[in-house]
Amino acid sequence: MAANVNTAGNASADMRQGEAAAGRFAPAAFFRRAAAAIARDAAAAAGGDHLLDSVPAGPDPLPYRDAAVLVPVIAYEPEARVLLTLRTEHLPSHAGQIAFPGGKIEPADADPAAAALREAREEVGLTGGVSIVGALRTYLSRTGFRIVPVLARVEPGYALAVNAGEVADVFEVPLAFLMDPANHRRASRMYRGVERHFYEMPFGERYIWGVTAGIIRALYEEVYG
Repeated sequence: MAANVNTAGNASADMRQGEAAAGRFAPAAFFRRAAAAIARDAAAAAGGDHLLDSVPAGPDPLPYRDAAVLVPVIAYEPEARVLLTLRTEHLPSHAGQIAFPGGKIEPADADPAAAALREAREEVGLTGGVSIVGALRTYLSRTGFRIVPVLARVEPGYALAVNAGEVADVFEVPLAFLMDPANHRRASRMYRGVERHFYEMPFGERYIWGVTAGIIRALYEEVYG
């Protein structure tokens, strides 16, 4: 009689062994885990900073507006890095904040991935070896957006043509730093008379917080949690 084999357990063990050999944040290890998490959590409930509070998320009863952001992970060896932008100070919303490339989903966009890629081209002119891995869990913002974070693999040697009207700077952060829960600090501010909680991830002189930090935290929970 053939012995019962726990193939799921073997697959998990193989993944852990592969990560130990190559490094948890090497491109192959990270994208393998991320693809598995995306397939597993396709129907997962939306997240958001409101989960840290005891009050509902977003403007009520106004409906959410659909948006998408690109989460570009650059496949450097031996460890990947994440591309982020600094928004210009004169923008009408989230001025001067660190963000992923992204914006509202337009009627002409085929899907959230198409919207995220379009916004990345418009904001930073990202070209050269960009491939979509999949959509992460939807993220609800307190400003009324239903955001689909779209994970993308970006090959080293990518090119940028930054739109100076929207983006003041573009920089990279080690994936290992962003995926370390020790760097995920909880903070709070008063917003419309209510104390609201959020994540912040200071990185040198860069202050990553709010929705961007929340999406990074959600990525950590989905892939490594």
